[in-house]
Amino acid sequence: MKRIRDPEGVEAIHLINAGQFTGKDVLEIGCGSGWLTWQYAGNANIVYGIDPCLPDLQEGKNSQPVSVNNVYIIQTMGETLPFPSGKFDISIFSSSL
Repeated sequence: MKRIRDPEGVEAIHLINAGQFTGKDVLEIGCGSGWLTWQYAGNANIVYGIDPCLPDLQEGKNSQPVSVNNVYIIQTMGETLPFPSGKFDISIFSSSL
């Protein structure tokens, strides 16, 4: 049986309320399949989701809502970010192992 993460949506609600994503550039470290990404992406300027697990990233790309066009999914590790320092307004590292 596949575990359902945050079925009530509480994590996303708290994240959106705390993050104030409007107009911000966001880095999500450990985005996995994007289950959380899609919930807050509409509020952000741009989102880069990174994860080292290619199957999870492919699942995320396949589940990306058509209305979300500001998310870029990249396979990399948090220890080797391919971005210049200071590029993001907010960094998220939530529910990652």
